[in-house]
Amino acid sequence: MTLAIKKLLTLVALLMGTPALGTAGADLFRDGVESYEAGRYESAAHSFQASLDKHVFAGTLLNLGLAEWQQGHTGEAIAAWEQSAWLNPFDPGARINLSQARERAGLDPLELTRCERTSTWLPPGLWAGMATLSLWLAVAMVTLPEFFRRRKAGWHQTLSALALGLFLLSLAPNIGVLTRANTGILTEKNTSLRRTPTPSAEVVATLAAGESCRRLRERGDYWLVHTRRGNGWIERQQAQLLRLE
Repeated sequence: MTLAIKKLLTLVALLMGTPALGTAGADLFRDGVESYEAGRYESAAHSFQASLDKHVFAGTLLNLGLAEWQQGHTGEAIAAWEQSAWLNPFDPGARINLSQARERAGLDPLELTRCERTSTWLPPGLWAGMATLSLWLAVAMVTLPEFFRRRKAGWHQTLSALALGLFLLSLAPNIGVLTRANTGILTEKNTSLRRTPTPSAEVVATLAAGESCRRLRERGDYWLVHTRRGNGWIERQQAQLLRLE
């Protein structure tokens, strides 16, 4: 990334991601900003992570990714930017960083299902809220007129139909949110993709930090994952899931 792009993306991240004054993580976030601007990237990453432990903000994740990238931590940076883009798909900063980072590292994103692609259009909380509110609205338009002993008007039926349609439309992206919670990023360099979940198992492929994966199941300290290089087992500490707690 050029210096001008780095400065621009950092400014966007600070404007978009500053926690509201008075929140528990605000001081930690400011400490991270000061450390980043002073070139103390490891300290900045620690402060941003501590701020995220208090409250998750898309902008904090964006800045965490910048601090990790400056330290050469490709996997951690890509994971943070993926989470930032998931929380706030309207902010282009994370998507630009992801595109440039993957281009430099020679990585491709994991192929998403149709439901998962749809789920990227809005933040996950909005999809969940849309499903909940539309369902309750549809139920209310059907039951409340009878409860209050009122004649059911035409607009009740129309609004109920619209709400039910909105609920059905929100089902696919909500399913996508759930399945995307099992996608992740490899954070360890030269991760061995093994045929069985044992340290002595045959190595199927060697994966780079920052490569995407999908967790299929787990056994002990190992995950069976799907990657663009095939399926295999990795140690669970070698990857970070993108699920947003």
